[in-house]
Amino acid sequence: MPRHARKTTSRSRRFLAGGAVTVGTFALACTAAGTAQAAAATTTGKTAYTVKAGDHLTSIARSLHVPGGWQAIASANHLTSPYIIRTGQVLTLPTGSAPAKTVSTKAASTKAASTSTSSSTGKTYTNNLDGWIKHSLAVMAEHKIPGTYNGIYRNIMRESSGNPKAINLWDSNAVKGTPSKGLLQVIQPTFDTYHVPGTSFDIYDPVANITAACNYAYHRYGSIDNVNSAY
Repeated sequence: MPRHARKTTSRSRRFLAGGAVTVGTFALACTAAGTAQAAAATTTGKTAYTVKAGDHLTSIARSLHVPGGWQAIASANHLTSPYIIRTGQVLTLPTGSAPAKTVSTKAASTKAASTSTSSSTGKTYTNNLDGWIKHSLAVMAEHKIPGTYNGIYRNIMRESSGNPKAINLWDSNAVKGTPSKGLLQVIQPTFDTYHVPGTSFDIYDPVANITAACNYAYHRYGSIDNVNSAY
């Protein structure tokens, strides 16, 4: 985690995961608002799209060739900063967007739980540590943030042992009310400052957490590859 954010004297780390969570799965219920949006899309001839795990506005806009990009999706659904979307939410896509492929509910659920999609290449990655790192590297390449798979993996193993819900509730950061969270143990102010556009605003989202931490390391140390201890 960021060096300016905490100091520890012990090499041991103990992490608590909040709530009963299956690692890598971020399933949330579809809202009533989403249902209403789907109905509106049907009556206006616009395309309805159900958000899957790993989706964000940029990836949806790229994969479905949305005229006007992610900003058009935000406008069509009255979304404002920080543009948060949730798994199961139904979005109305602007006219001219490519229709979303129809799959069975069971198949869609299984795919959502096991894959995520890169905003830069549209490539699908497995929803596990290997996939999260590769997905993050694709986003980093898009934003010219340096870093390698090995550098990211090494730091994740030291900071959280690969648990995306890891939270440190005992160090100086926690005492100050800003506990270190996620795969790379980032505090909320650092995550907010170095958040990379196109990724989730959820600090526990694996790709968002990795990418923000790597962006911080880039600005402070030149690359996450140069980090070998508390940062």
